[in-house]
Amino acid sequence: MDKNNLSRRGALTAGGLLLAGLTVGLSACGGQPDSLADQARKGDNKNYVAGDGSVTEFAKAERGAPVALKGTLFDGTAVTPDVLKGKVTVLNFWFAACAPCRVEAPQLEALHQEFKDQGVQFFGVNLRDEKATAEAFDKSFNLTYPSFNDKDGAVLLSVSGIVPPNAVPTTLVLDKDGKVASRVLGEIEKSTLKALITSAVAE
Repeated sequence: MDKNNLSRRGALTAGGLLLAGLTVGLSACGGQPDSLADQARKGDNKNYVAGDGSVTEFAKAERGAPVALKGTLFDGTAVTPDVLKGKVTVLNFWFAACAPCRVEAPQLEALHQEFKDQGVQFFGVNLRDEKATAEAFDKSFNLTYPSFNDKDGAVLLSVSGIVPPNAVPTTLVLDKDGKVASRVLGEIEKSTLKALITSAVAE
């Protein structure tokens, strides 16, 4: 992976993404790739728009403002933007009925275990499920990092205008200043996400 080229591409992409609308209902947005729009129109009852795993890195000088992360975890803990200071943070947007979310869950947990001693924190952002459903998902995949109960869209709104997620799953890597450093649209590839996290840690 040529990081410089990716970063330049990411910076250009960021400009376009700033114009993208936020879709809390997770259907395809205007201006998104035709494949996503086609999926949304098909109405095949899978209830998510599957990304293609594309990766965008954002050059450090071109990153937007820190994410104003506010929300409540399923265990009742209130989270404020201060939690992002000085730590690389991975945000994974998911819900239990999303098939790619189930596929990538063990990989996310493995990366969480690998990086937690380096000060990297992981948060899931659950967009649809009740507490019991989310907890059953965590138990099924032995997930040890917490998830936000984001049915009200508070966390999703906090990244609107920076890197608005337009497919589930979407994974964001935030730098130590709480700014979006990279995004994976769709199911992650473990080695790719590891490289993105490693890059953010090294900054």
